[in-house]
Amino acid sequence: MRLNDPAQPIWTSRFFFLMASIGFAVGLGNIWRFPYVAGESGGGAFVLLYLLFAFSIGIPIVIAELLIGKRGRAGSVGSMRALVKEESLSPLWIAIGYLNQVAALLIQVTYAVIAGWVLFYFSRALTEGFVQITPPLAAAEYEAITKNFLASLFWTSSSIFICGLILYFGLKSGIERAVGFMMPTLFFVMLLLIAFNIFAGGFKDALVWLFEPDFSKITSQVCLAALAQAFFSIGVAMAVMTTYGSFLPEETNIFSSAFIIVFADTLVAILAGLVIFPVVFSGNLDPDAGPGLIFQVLPVAFSGMPGGYFFGVFFFLLLSVAAITSMLGLLESLVRWVEIEFSFSRKKATTCVIFFNIILSSLSVGAYSGIVNWGNFYSSFNDRIDYISNQVLLPLGGMLIAVFVGWFINLKVIQKDYAVVDNRIFTIWKFFLRWPVPIAVFIILLTGVLPI
Repeated sequence: MRLNDPAQPIWTSRFFFLMASIGFAVGLGNIWRFPYVAGESGGGAFVLLYLLFAFSIGIPIVIAELLIGKRGRAGSVGSMRALVKEESLSPLWIAIGYLNQVAALLIQVTYAVIAGWVLFYFSRALTEGFVQITPPLAAAEYEAITKNFLASLFWTSSSIFICGLILYFGLKSGIERAVGFMMPTLFFVMLLLIAFNIFAGGFKDALVWLFEPDFSKITSQVCLAALAQAFFSIGVAMAVMTTYGSFLPEETNIFSSAFIIVFADTLVAILAGLVIFPVVFSGNLDPDAGPGLIFQVLPVAFSGMPGGYFFGVFFFLLLSVAAITSMLGLLESLVRWVEIEFSFSRKKATTCVIFFNIILSSLSVGAYSGIVNWGNFYSSFNDRIDYISNQVLLPLGGMLIAVFVGWFINLKVIQKDYAVVDNRIFTIWKFFLRWPVPIAVFIILLTGVLPI
């Protein structure tokens, strides 16, 4: 697909591309999982490991994905097909594009349910607040929304519908307008909540929890956890970076863009800890609550803190924005694939993808609520999807992308076409893409599929 093809959308500016890419990378996992794992795994020592892996493993793959998209100009699958033809390679390599699209679909199916819960809690915070919420009451309310099939389906469908409404209007009138408003809002709300925490108490304890190095906790498993967190939080091998890369103008510097995306994603993960844990420590609550931290522990903290109503509203607004912008990327990659693969119009492709996602997500809702009993398979439906996508498809896709670009694409042509000024940067990127990245991601894949 040519750059001047009227059917090929192009980002209006680099700002919108970066906002959309950062919005996709910054998801719910950044805001609650990273701070929790960091504190549990050595604080500052874990953060240093995470930064090392994020920039040495994450950036090379992001650059590779953006290169594939920018050269192919046709989403994930179409771009792989274009490059395979251009380089006269085996058509089997096109499977990488399909692998990434399947991963995006499976992740979106379960992610939409969590996003629905976030929207419910935002509505709850806005209309009622968390007045006189005790730990048993918070746990009961969380169980009530997860077990209520119709209510959970409504909020899940709402999250998908909001994204569909944005995607329906295309790149410029839809995605760019949405991320141009939502991402500055996300950063503003995050800084506002951090400023509140500085004066509300618990901030010093949060700094110690997150940044005081405890190297005695650093084991091989912690190193692996930091590697996996860096790999998954950036969102590689989900077809999104390739799709967004296919919309890039010719003059865009993808090397610096990849650095900004990974830096911003990491910064948000760290700042999220300064949003969450001062509240936890000032309320003498358990910082090891894990997945239940957002929905069960924090509402109790909001109930007992001064200004808790406003903090709760802004906090779940922050989570809602993070959830929607991440879903936008996943759904856009699917919409673009349907557009190109079946020659559908934008509106028809969006309608089909949204309808299909609501149907699949209803299965995930049913598994959480237990409304349908299809035996052991269905009772662990979400666990199986999580395993297949996160433990198998993502590391396999990331490893294949690194091998494909690092060893089978003519990198001299890329270096010339993209006018890389500093040859040292290009050489370092090529080395990491060919050797450390495939090895590291292969280790993630092995630990995911083998009982080690």
